[in-house]
Amino acid sequence: MAGGAYLPIMSDEAIIVEGTGSVFLAGPALVEAAIGEKTGIEPLGGANMHASISGVIDYKVKNDDEALSTIRSLVSKFSPTKGQKNIYDRVDAIAPKFPMEDIFSILPADRAKPYSMYELLTRLLDNSELDEYKADYGKTIICGTARIDGWAVGIVANNREIVRSGSGEMQIGGVIYSESADKAARFIMNCNQRGIPLVFFQDVTGFMVGTRAEQGGIIKDGAKMVNAVANSVVPKFTFIVGNSYGAGNYAMCGKAYDPRLIFAYPSAQIAVMSGGSASKTLLTIKLASLEKEGKKLTDEEQKVLLKEIQDQYLEQTSPLYAASRLWVDGIVSPLETRKIISRGIAMAAHNDQTPEWKSGVLQV
Repeated sequence: MAGGAYLPIMSDEAIIVEGTGSVFLAGPALVEAAIGEKTGIEPLGGANMHASISGVIDYKVKNDDEALSTIRSLVSKFSPTKGQKNIYDRVDAIAPKFPMEDIFSILPADRAKPYSMYELLTRLLDNSELDEYKADYGKTIICGTARIDGWAVGIVANNREIVRSGSGEMQIGGVIYSESADKAARFIMNCNQRGIPLVFFQDVTGFMVGTRAEQGGIIKDGAKMVNAVANSVVPKFTFIVGNSYGAGNYAMCGKAYDPRLIFAYPSAQIAVMSGGSASKTLLTIKLASLEKEGKKLTDEEQKVLLKEIQDQYLEQTSPLYAASRLWVDGIVSPLETRKIISRGIAMAAHNDQTPEWKSGVLQV
């Protein structure tokens, strides 16, 4: 309780055993005596609450053996020469458990449709294994350490499934919420401290907006994530899987945030905002301009103009348009992902001039 509760949470990693572990500043008896609230251990400071609602805990495990196994797996991926030379951890590669060709059936033709990013990752990661960080918290972003072609990597990926937060709020896949940004920022900083290269898989429509999001501090939490990405010193690699819109492109290590390699899948779409939203916005601006000139379009003329704007905008959001302007390094098949990452880290390992990791001041 009290000061003792801060000690495990000041650790680099906080692991809790479900059913036996609990963390709180004051236990149920003290809470009742102090403020008159009657509560049990689980809602006050149990494993499920901290793993899904508060985000205090990083890993929830079933027993002590799993806790020790998790620690071994995490430590095994640290850079072996941290602070000396920029050499990254590598072991013998293990092929994914599932065929990579499955990716083509996982990714929907309609970019608006949800799908599971976990399914894609299981086709790319060694032995299809991921030590997921804060798995029940900030679920619209998946973070965790893994291996690709034997190299230790930190994964930051947008989850496109519709999920519910620990408090029951429904969240839209591909959108970055406050808790997702907060989680990703801390994970990115962890990887920098440990010398673990970062791999980003983008399918992001942007940060959550609206009164509730603003009151919840989406700006400060989003700023943490952007800060962490911008100040990263480990090698970064980005793959644009689907949507890549606006500030979401920045936070997920878009071209402006200096990834060593950035590639797009043929299914990618890169823009300030989605085609539908952008086209309607541009139409509104165009109509206002025409009205100032004393012109007014009929409904049919507006539809024709909207179609023209949509066609032009969609053409400019294609990966071909982006690649021709060097916004991405190329358009690749998902089947090339593992080779590209492995080759990229191997090249980066020859650089022994890594700057010191400094996060700067974070808004908290």
